[in-house]
Amino acid sequence: MHSNSHTDKKGSLYITATPIGNMGDITLRSLETLRKVDIIAAEDTRHTGKLLAHYEIKSKLIAIHEHNEMKISSKIISEINSGKSVAIVSDAGTPCVSDPGYVLVREALKSDIEVVPIPGVSAVITAVSASGLPSDSFIFQGFPPKKNGKRKELLKSLKDEKRTLIFYNSPSRIAAFIEELLSIFGEREAVLSREMTKIYEEFIRGNFSEILQKLSLKSKIKGECTLIIEGGKEETISLTELKKYVKQEVVNSDSGTLQLAKEIAKKFNIPKKKIYDLILEIKN
Repeated sequence: MHSNSHTDKKGSLYITATPIGNMGDITLRSLETLRKVDIIAAEDTRHTGKLLAHYEIKSKLIAIHEHNEMKISSKIISEINSGKSVAIVSDAGTPCVSDPGYVLVREALKSDIEVVPIPGVSAVITAVSASGLPSDSFIFQGFPPKKNGKRKELLKSLKDEKRTLIFYNSPSRIAAFIEELLSIFGEREAVLSREMTKIYEEFIRGNFSEILQKLSLKSKIKGECTLIIEGGKEETISLTELKKYVKQEVVNSDSGTLQLAKEIAKKFNIPKKKIYDLILEIKN
């Protein structure tokens, strides 16, 4: 991976995962990569410096974070084009996932630079694997918007989502965020994980109200939080109630028969043809 002064060959960019807490969770391949590259681009050089010191790695460190990513990316691209190899790391877990790296990767690909993923820990996967909530299909939303209006708009758009939802949040905002979820979603099962892989690792399980109750007993909430929320449940309805509902919609809706059948079928997860036939029966 080291640069070679006798060749014009470009270097490579290594997207390198690091531990989210426990130092022992770094992979052998990540260690090998960090030792061999010319430069390590780190979200926080002090934080990464501790990891490198722990493993006696002496590669050159530079900072890449949300405030300088646009500017520093072009410098890193120049270094790689001159034959140097660069690893990008975030403070914890996998770069580019709610962390810096996306801009650099995009610019590297535009410059025809080889981008090599060095996989490892990711907080979202760690949390969902231990949650006990459906993990065959989920939506990862990262950090919710800080602005009230945008955040509420997002949550309202996700209210009827059937897949498991995953959010990151800071310890100072998590309780208020769960209260907001409760007011928009109603009661739901959830798991709040914090300090994952560290000494005080904790998974708080229950519905929103139960989690809020447990949080209220803490003098201070510490550690980045990952919140996993069960998806919305399918609405179930008896045939009598369905006929009554369809009759009301036929009277009150301006939609045509086909469009109305589509809307009702989606709402109750019932085949469209069944609803279509029911509308025709009512109309006749």
